[in-house]
Amino acid sequence: MSEIIIKVDNFGKCYGDFKAVDGISFEVKSGEIFGIIGPNGAGKTTTLECLEGLRMIDSGTMEVLGLNPWKESRKIKNLIGVQLQSSSLPDTITVKESMELFSSYHKVKPRYDLLSRLGLGDKLKSQYHILSGGEKRRLAIALAVAHNPKVLILDEPTAALDVKARFELHRIIKELKDSGTTIILATHDMAEAEKMADRIAILLKGKIMVIGTPKEITAKGSALTKISVRTLGNSLEGIFSKAMDEYHIFYTDKPGYKVMEIINLIESKEDVLIDLRVERPSLEERFLEITSLGGGI
Repeated sequence: MSEIIIKVDNFGKCYGDFKAVDGISFEVKSGEIFGIIGPNGAGKTTTLECLEGLRMIDSGTMEVLGLNPWKESRKIKNLIGVQLQSSSLPDTITVKESMELFSSYHKVKPRYDLLSRLGLGDKLKSQYHILSGGEKRRLAIALAVAHNPKVLILDEPTAALDVKARFELHRIIKELKDSGTTIILATHDMAEAEKMADRIAILLKGKIMVIGTPKEITAKGSALTKISVRTLGNSLEGIFSKAMDEYHIFYTDKPGYKVMEIINLIESKEDVLIDLRVERPSLEERFLEITSLGGGI
């Protein structure tokens, strides 16, 4: 069994009378990518900041690599990598100097290769204040992973990134996972969460509404599975389906049964199947369902 790297038990955090996080619990295993998604104000960033040791929790307990993030923050900082939703460096520090500074702190060699992979290879002498928003985000990510942390916390890592940088970041995340790094990924990008995360927690108003693998979460929803079929002789015309670009579209809550029914029908009409596609309800559809219902599962 995989080792538990992060333990959160009945964690709560308030700001005055506002309860930002209300008694949530979860565990993250070694080498797992754990996604946290939710609307603005759901408690995602507060949870991450407490895991990082930047804020003290009000109730419950938290452990990262067996350490208390707040009481043992110095030890934690050498073991984790953090990319904050918003961060800044001194205006006049260069990209190269930033990498050298962070690498020196963690006692590792500067990772100029990461800067190149993230499209900053020609920006080594550029000062921080002249970088674009996307370039600043890429630099923050490079600094967060330069020391090969045991735990990596990413808060909206692909916001403001172009397609190429996003693709390269996903490759880096997968490489870290394969090497055993445990990753917390908070994102508004549902497709990213569904693609990258092993398990996901959906937060709403400070509470976890559902937790599981992307397939487990989408399977519990009320959305129907979409089946698209194209045949040589168009034999499905008018068979309780919707036509679109030479495809006939069926929606069902019993995809296995429906696929067999469609295939049998095509064979009975001596037609030829050209293409058949089965699309499960997306994580985005399930997320919208949960948040619109206030969390009913």
